[in-house]
Amino acid sequence: MIELDDIDRKLIDALTLDARASVTTLAGQLKLARGTVQNRLSRLTETRAIKRFTVELGEVETRERVHAMMMIEVRGNAAASVEKALKRMSEVVRLHRTCGVWDMVIQLETSTLSDFDAVLNRIREIPGVSNSATCPLLREVI
Repeated sequence: MIELDDIDRKLIDALTLDARASVTTLAGQLKLARGTVQNRLSRLTETRAIKRFTVELGEVETRERVHAMMMIEVRGNAAASVEKALKRMSEVVRLHRTCGVWDMVIQLETSTLSDFDAVLNRIREIPGVSNSATCPLLREVI
């Protein structure tokens, strides 16, 4: 695991506020040389401290999307391969390993109900997935 120093944390904080900020802009904000920022960004992405740069939609844009939580049971020792397959799916927003009846809890997000149906089928067809339950999220309360 990579050790983050204060500069790394400040860089990540700046990117959290604006993931589209240019290296030059970030260098100016942090009062660092452009090359220093570029090298740190490269290291943070190569070591997966930063996994991806993404867009966070506003309330109006996300209201029409389909959101759900899916719990899956994994057969035998297939957890690692199932996890790997799920990480490749863009509809998987979050993935948690758990204990108890369900081995993994997946937060899903799709654009349409037909996309939602398709992703559920794709997940159920992953080798090692033995059972599932899905809870569509109707509205956010808090």
